[in-house]
Amino acid sequence: MNDTLAGWLQILALVVALALSFRPLGDHMARCLTSSRHLRVERVMYRVGGVGADADLTWPAYLRSVLAFSLVSMVFLYAFQRLQNHLLLSLGMKPVTPDLSFNTAASFVTNTNWQSYAGESTMGHLVQMAGLAVQNFVSAAVGIAVVAALVRGFTRKRTDRIGNFWVDLTRIVLRVLLPISFVFAIVLVANGVIQNFHGIQSVTTIAGAHQDITGGPVASQEAIKELGTNGGGFYNANSAHPFENPTAFTNIVEIYLLLVISFSLPRTFGTLVGDRRQGYVIVAVMAVLWTVSAALVTANELHIVSSSAGHAAGAMMEGKEQRFGIWASALFAVSTTLTSCGAVNSFHDSYSPGGGGLLIFNMMLGEIAPGGTGSGLYGILVLAIVAVFVAGLMVGRTPEYLGKKLGSREIKFASLYILTTPAIVLVGAGIAMALPGERAAMTNTGPHGFSEVLYAFTSAANNNGSAFAGLQANTVWYNAALGLAMIFGRFLPMVFVLALAGSLARQRPVPVTAGTLPTHRPQFVGLLTGVILIVVGLTYFPALALGPLAEGLH
Repeated sequence: MNDTLAGWLQILALVVALALSFRPLGDHMARCLTSSRHLRVERVMYRVGGVGADADLTWPAYLRSVLAFSLVSMVFLYAFQRLQNHLLLSLGMKPVTPDLSFNTAASFVTNTNWQSYAGESTMGHLVQMAGLAVQNFVSAAVGIAVVAALVRGFTRKRTDRIGNFWVDLTRIVLRVLLPISFVFAIVLVANGVIQNFHGIQSVTTIAGAHQDITGGPVASQEAIKELGTNGGGFYNANSAHPFENPTAFTNIVEIYLLLVISFSLPRTFGTLVGDRRQGYVIVAVMAVLWTVSAALVTANELHIVSSSAGHAAGAMMEGKEQRFGIWASALFAVSTTLTSCGAVNSFHDSYSPGGGGLLIFNMMLGEIAPGGTGSGLYGILVLAIVAVFVAGLMVGRTPEYLGKKLGSREIKFASLYILTTPAIVLVGAGIAMALPGERAAMTNTGPHGFSEVLYAFTSAANNNGSAFAGLQANTVWYNAALGLAMIFGRFLPMVFVLALAGSLARQRPVPVTAGTLPTHRPQFVGLLTGVILIVVGLTYFPALALGPLAEGLH
């Protein structure tokens, strides 16, 4: 009873905090993206970078800026890891191997933060701070910049310009991510998260054994890790480690951080398009999917439905921290898999077949409830376009969304967006299962072993970063394959989103008529939710049937 009451109180506190943040944070981000005023520090950065602060880019130029910035970031981070033994604060760490350096660089630049290594025994403090943490800021900002460009596609008319990537990137980092991260890093430090430059210290445990413990600047990385829906942990145990997440209070703070921007962006969207009701519809769909998922995963972990002896014996606490229990662990797991955040406070590989299957399904949704910073909103807007198109087919008229006609060009871009990630997931998992050497990397056989592989490619292609962790993924093949899945899963959808933005911006708005589908009412919430579930279900059901569904029926 006490656990149940504590669970409900945590959920209530989280929902209240998110609701209180929705309006001020959403409006603040809208002002940041539309203000004509450049801060002094921003002007200095523009001059140093040779950026024209008032330039307006076409969608191909905007895309080239995104890709060029990401490529330079990836090369820098790769070199940082390979040369870390020559850097300050390396703690005596060896250079990271080439394949793991590629995988990690791809992971952090794409906002995936998949980690095939133990952070405290692989990375020195400078690489963690100036390499990984910096990418936590800028990769999150790239996602918000891309959705800002898409929203401009809806709001602009008869133009081929969708904004300035460099201005969007700089403002998001300096005006949104840095201030919030600074405040919450202090909150985390005040509640027990460590922040120091200590090296490796040998301590004697209560049982008399010796253990090496690494200190480091953890709180500063923890704040942006969650806020930017990144997920890369300073320690291998991630947010299950007491140095990263020591108490129930810090646990709920971290869940709040990984949800707050993505749940507030629909307010930004509604403000920018001049109809806040549109934002309410989007956040309502996000909230419905998040609530249903949280209820189902928690129920599965509280009431094991598997007939296997291990689960029947009460294995629902296996892989979960006693400090958090089932309710807080399930809440964290649902929130991290419904955003593009790989942070975990429990071992997803130990979840029940139903609970683990739902966590995979959360990522297969495209992480839109509420999704990653920026990527969640542009993902659900693409699906909203598909929903409007489906409604148009039913009534036999050209669909319109926010005053823009959705012709064959726009629907092609939306369709390619939807098909890209499933293709990467299913092809990657299929190849891995077809190779005997890669099947040997599975800790388990049968449906659960397949689920481990399916989870890995789903996590990589959707830029999530969490893992079942039963898969021995630190091999040359998996590092390369998952690294490529992250890159294609991040940037190919961005190509289609920015192309869609350019196509919409060139149109002349059409007036609302009696035949226009109202997209600000509860009926559209139901339509959009149904389209999301049907599209995902039809795409992934066969793969899910071979993995978690088969395991649950075992």
